[in-house]
Amino acid sequence: MNEEIKSLLNERFPMFESELVDILAEIGTLKEFSEGEELMRTGQYFRSTMLIVDGLVKLFREGDEGGEYFVYYIEPGNACALSMVCASQQKTSEVMARAMSNAKAILVPIDKMDQLMLDYKSWYYFVVETYRSRFEELLTVIDAIAFKAMDERLEFYLKKQAQTLNTTSLNTTHQQIADDLNTSREVVSRLLKKMEQREMISLHRNQIDLAPMIEEE
Repeated sequence: MNEEIKSLLNERFPMFESELVDILAEIGTLKEFSEGEELMRTGQYFRSTMLIVDGLVKLFREGDEGGEYFVYYIEPGNACALSMVCASQQKTSEVMARAMSNAKAILVPIDKMDQLMLDYKSWYYFVVETYRSRFEELLTVIDAIAFKAMDERLEFYLKKQAQTLNTTSLNTTHQQIADDLNTSREVVSRLLKKMEQREMISLHRNQIDLAPMIEEE
């Protein structure tokens, strides 16, 4: 049994019963990822599902011409629902995943998933809740694309980033935001300038400070 994996599971996944933690510590593998490293690639088959125990992972879609569109983040204590789906159905990934900081993940072999679902209620509920929460995230993305103007999408994006990263100072560039929103840097720069004029944000080099008014909405 891997004691480091057991300790991380108890810390990050307290909902798991002790017997399940012991099983996962036996069959799981701890893998470290450097900032910027890809955890998942479009067209990739999966042999494991990933439980994130440290760091922040960004999921995004890659366009035919190489553009990116931000989907959501996976934080410690969460799992990659898409890796569960793709692995269990032996389908290839339709998204990319990249470590936004140094990260660690516990890899659970996919051939153990069905038995874990049958034997442990906490694992069953965890998988179901992971699917549900990620589906809601995807609905939010769809709503933003379908029903919100770009200025509303940008404001929502900044607020979501601040909440996820637990900070009011975002270290990012206009181009990175444009990539995540699948628009041009010029559009993002123009809208950010308008937000600054409305005293919603303060712009600095590679940094955006959010005012309390947007943070608390």
